[in-house]
Amino acid sequence: MTKHYRTRCFGAALAVATVVMTSCSSTGNFGVLARPSASPGELLSASKSYEELGQVEGRACRYFFLSLVPWGDSTPSAALDNALAGVDGDAVLNASVTTSLYGFFPIYNVFSFACTTVQGVAIQVAD
Repeated sequence: MTKHYRTRCFGAALAVATVVMTSCSSTGNFGVLARPSASPGELLSASKSYEELGQVEGRACRYFFLSLVPWGDSTPSAALDNALAGVDGDAVLNASVTTSLYGFFPIYNVFSFACTTVQGVAIQVAD
């Protein structure tokens, strides 16, 4: 196999992959993302102490088949719950929320999914 042939095959494969799958994403930064059970209003208005539990990341996805059959939950609150599940935290400081949409065969909407990722420093509020 010649080098020229391999280059052409790679270029063709890249072009097919671009047509088959498309994606886009957006990112937002927040000071605090808190679970509703943590009383977010009270967290902001009262001077409560907290313990930092370390960096966390959580992801939640929603899938679509033929744009008619959805399943899953891609809300930021679901991603926050997944991020805090392993550390038993109440909130995430310096949170970054990224939402991405992926589509396979986008012209026909055969299969697509949207995912939300939450990253930041988990905290647990002292009682």
